[in-house]
Amino acid sequence: MRISHLSKFAGEEVPSGWGATTLGRIAKVERGKFSHRPRNDPRFYGGDVPFVQTGDVTNSGGMVRTHSQTLNERGLSVSKVFPKGTLLMTIAANIGDCAILTFASACPDSLVAIQPRGECVGLYLRYLLMIQKPRMHYLAPESAQKNINVEFLNSYPLVVPSPPEQRKIAEILSTWDRAIEHTEKLIEAKDRLKKGLMQRLLTGDLRFPEFHGTPWRTYRLGDVFKERKETGRDDLPLLSITSDRGVILRDEVARKDTSNADKSKYKRIAPGDIGYNTMRMWQGVSALSELEGIVSPAYTICVPKTGIDPEFARHFFKFAPIVHLFWRNSQGLVNDTLSLKYHAFSRIKVTIPSVEEQRRIAQVLSTVDREALVLRVEVDALQQQKKGLMQKLLTGKVRVSA
Repeated sequence: MRISHLSKFAGEEVPSGWGATTLGRIAKVERGKFSHRPRNDPRFYGGDVPFVQTGDVTNSGGMVRTHSQTLNERGLSVSKVFPKGTLLMTIAANIGDCAILTFASACPDSLVAIQPRGECVGLYLRYLLMIQKPRMHYLAPESAQKNINVEFLNSYPLVVPSPPEQRKIAEILSTWDRAIEHTEKLIEAKDRLKKGLMQRLLTGDLRFPEFHGTPWRTYRLGDVFKERKETGRDDLPLLSITSDRGVILRDEVARKDTSNADKSKYKRIAPGDIGYNTMRMWQGVSALSELEGIVSPAYTICVPKTGIDPEFARHFFKFAPIVHLFWRNSQGLVNDTLSLKYHAFSRIKVTIPSVEEQRRIAQVLSTVDREALVLRVEVDALQQQKKGLMQKLLTGKVRVSA
């Protein structure tokens, strides 16, 4: 591992005891391989050789533990297997996503394989390259789309500490990774619990003792909801209806604001209303509003009547069999053009319990939601803490004793 000990590197002070180098000096950088075109030829797949692809790296959380494709002997003949511990990096589109292989695997040429040399610590290198992602993206050559290559990476400049300090930094950051992973598993457990409870509670398979013997009744949705068509309220804040975050201020959505300057036809939504995306109700895009505001005419606003609890409806409309009903009753030739307008929505038949039992069901499901939300907030906090630590530890602004 060749390192130059300089006082300054790229115009910045080099921490005491650290050295300037390049990625190619401390690691072997090699492009993935799959030489056959077209790449999706089925004759090359379905064997026993793992074939990790770009999405597997991007969605791995830093450690590749699963793979979405395998190669057979024919596929292996046009590819190459890299050993466990190899760092894979995306080099096009999402430049700089990186993760360590936990098993030997082949990969396509949309990834590069980086194998640490000498005393370079692989886990440390992964963290170091993670914070380089914005800079790599900025420096990447641009043609049809930005991309980087082996030559770019071999000459990419880095500043690194001694191997003992690398190991200590990696150990500290991996502690945060383990905490994040543990909390994410708790969230997954809560999600599985809710899914199981929905399957039993929303079908009547599991009943509360006090409601045994109380029959469920079949209604058309128009019996328990009416449509709100109120417009002309551009004095109210602009809201957006999301599938995972509920009804939120439009400013909180990361997407570019494409709303019309003229908001006179935008619809009012009030606390307790259920709003849904008319074109995406078949995908479960609906939410119970806790806010008052206006939303795009692309949404349908439903006001609960007597006989339906709004909080129960929030969960009920996310239940897979009900979402399937929305799909069956949507109008359009293909999924991309399907829409569920209120008149079709209102004719859908559902079987539901009494309002009192609805409220008990909603209470149980909402409790699980709140517990999962607390865990998600905890994950966000841990990720922010880790991000701050990475910036300090990997630049030498905060030093650790090896």
